[in-house]
Amino acid sequence: MPAVNIDRKAFARLAVRPDLEKLKAVVRDARRNDRAAREEMLGALTWVAFSCPGATDPVYDLIATTWLDVADAPIPEIEPGIAEAPLGATFWDAYWQVIAGAEEGYDASTITAAVASLGGALDECFGEIAEELARQHRGADKPTGKNVPGLIDVPGLASCPEQSLGKRLYDLLTINGFDAEVLDRNAIMLGELPPALRYLNTRILQMHDVWHLVGGYTTDAMHEVAISAFQLAQFGHNYSSMFLAAAGRMAHERNAAGFGIFFQTVAEAWLHGRENPSFMAIEWEELFDLPVEEIRSRYGITAYRSRVPADLVETLQDGSLLKKVKAVWQVMKLNRDLQRFPKPVAA
Repeated sequence: MPAVNIDRKAFARLAVRPDLEKLKAVVRDARRNDRAAREEMLGALTWVAFSCPGATDPVYDLIATTWLDVADAPIPEIEPGIAEAPLGATFWDAYWQVIAGAEEGYDASTITAAVASLGGALDECFGEIAEELARQHRGADKPTGKNVPGLIDVPGLASCPEQSLGKRLYDLLTINGFDAEVLDRNAIMLGELPPALRYLNTRILQMHDVWHLVGGYTTDAMHEVAISAFQLAQFGHNYSSMFLAAAGRMAHERNAAGFGIFFQTVAEAWLHGRENPSFMAIEWEELFDLPVEEIRSRYGITAYRSRVPADLVETLQDGSLLKKVKAVWQVMKLNRDLQRFPKPVAA
């Protein structure tokens, strides 16, 4: 499918503080695949990700509850006078380079590096805004008072009981050849971050695969999108916000059906993150000997569920003809359902 024609200056004008009551109508139209509405919705998410992370909760709450047609969901408010970082020419040049990179194709590591690089193009005040949010976020569990955790003893996990969280984590890491922390904390210089962001980002990398297992997220592509929305809802994770805004933009430009699938996944996982207890407040290392089901029961954790198949991307790329046909049918059915979103009653 050809890319959407882009008016970059027009999009920059959309990346500003939204009127949430108007945004609700925009999201409904975006769900019906209105191109202008998709642009406006992405403008709000880009503003949240790269300018005003403190507005994440109200903007994502509004988008998720509207997208999923949650009955009687209130329209939240953005705090007056909330801190914003200006989005200047340096940022926009870097942003469009990252978006254009999708033409050549990203894999999991290259898109991570590309999106993370945008942090270097942000106004210098953004770091202070992000650190203040990390200190105050309800799910961060007072990160400035905590020591940065050491590396997980992966070989030691092998002795955990069968079916325990620790043994399942060991199998996940070793069978798939995954790094225990996804990325090397020293290579990406997490130690250079201020205290709250240093702790949160280190712990998120360290516990990423633990949360996959306990939260019910597979390691397939759509569930990697989903767990980003989950982490954003749980801890206000900056990178997750940036990734979702950029990847949503890429879906918008290249595949309208993909846009609907992407934001169905995001909305479901955002609410999953909001409805579950803070994962950051749980001492996971103390639970490695317990079965996942017992941990969920103890803390009131529910497993993620989605209308979007976890392995949708993998099936469309490498599945058998029969599986591909089934996957395409599922995508078409979901997008038909999104198109049937109730239209507002005319005045």
